[in-house]
Amino acid sequence: MIAIIDYGMGNLRSVQKGFEAVGAEAIVTSDSSKILSANSVVLPGVGAFKECMANLDNLNLIDTVHKSVNSGKPFLGICLGLQLLFSQAEEFGKVEGLGILSGKVVGFKDAQPKSESGEPLKIPHMGWNRVRVAPGNPLFESVADESYFYFVHSYYVIPQDPAIIATTTSYGIDFASGVHFENVHAFQFHPEKSQRLGLTMLKNFSQLH
Repeated sequence: MIAIIDYGMGNLRSVQKGFEAVGAEAIVTSDSSKILSANSVVLPGVGAFKECMANLDNLNLIDTVHKSVNSGKPFLGICLGLQLLFSQAEEFGKVEGLGILSGKVVGFKDAQPKSESGEPLKIPHMGWNRVRVAPGNPLFESVADESYFYFVHSYYVIPQDPAIIATTTSYGIDFASGVHFENVHAFQFHPEKSQRLGLTMLKNFSQLH
């Protein structure tokens, strides 16, 4: 059983449908006992970092996320679910994150990404983009390096330890589009919106132990 954490933000049903499409059983829940008893856990998210952290806090789910990660079970963060894992975000001032991974979340607006011709790139970064994969990542079995995945985001993560970077993507600048540390896998792009290859990733995650 895969528990998808429901804290009131994110397209949770589409993540659940993605897992169901590859034959995995997944529930959407804010019940800590169900999350902690699941075989693996997914933290999705769309929206503002500060509001998401407040919702997790109000639902008493911050400790649940930490316990899930510390249990060693497979844990997947998607989009804002990647960003929330880090120490802090620079979003209208500094906002504390879950602090599971060391590093920060910053905005593309500060990096001022430009195209090869020097034109400013649109923010948010939205649409299909190529993902370069570090060797040996189990979620990318049967997924070719430099495949395209679907993104929608205005912020990106800067891990303190570059060794945890699992994937990188270029959008005027090279940025970490995914991380992998022990049992934690998290990605800026949306596997559930990335058609066949995204579903392959979800299937690979569902088969981790």
